[in-house]
Amino acid sequence: MSKPWPVTLREDAVDGSVVLRPLHRRDGHDWMTLRARNASWLERWEATSPRPGTGAGGPPTFGEYARILAAQARAGTSLPFAVELDGELVGQLTVSSITYGSLCSASIGYWVGEHVAGRGVIPTAVAMATDYCFQVLGLHRIEINIRPENGPSIRVVEKLGLRDEGLRERYLHIQGQWCDHRTFAITAEEVPDGLLARWQETRRAAS
Repeated sequence: MSKPWPVTLREDAVDGSVVLRPLHRRDGHDWMTLRARNASWLERWEATSPRPGTGAGGPPTFGEYARILAAQARAGTSLPFAVELDGELVGQLTVSSITYGSLCSASIGYWVGEHVAGRGVIPTAVAMATDYCFQVLGLHRIEINIRPENGPSIRVVEKLGLRDEGLRERYLHIQGQWCDHRTFAITAEEVPDGLLARWQETRRAAS
């Protein structure tokens, strides 16, 4: 099956224009500034390795990181999107673990700057990415795994109406320990008209 990349997705909503686009090397300054400004907001939720590298090379530079993500996208194993709001880089969304065959599934992970949290940016981004996976890539299931303590991220999947499939004990290594996660999922049959359309309808009903 074709795995189109690069791709840019856009939704013009009441809160602004949300764009998903490939992450580029030229994003390095803005990306690193955004990460530094939101370090305390983000780092407690992010996966780490239980076996950190011992080589002298250290972590990859942003340019190396962007090249790794681009290679994964070309291989069809992930879709690494920069998230923009009205032209400003505000976060990142990655569709990972893309699997075809009898599973046809993927996982979505995301982060966003605290200054735009709660404005519907990430729910809109997740909905756009999910529709792309279902309608273009032909996937059947999307899941999102979240630490139970991560209230803002839990609210994203609750707004979108994803099913809570329960707890995965000691699922991911985060900041030095194995942490439980809750799994939320949705399948293509649940949103025949698209997740974005359902999210838009939810917002209209709440306004």
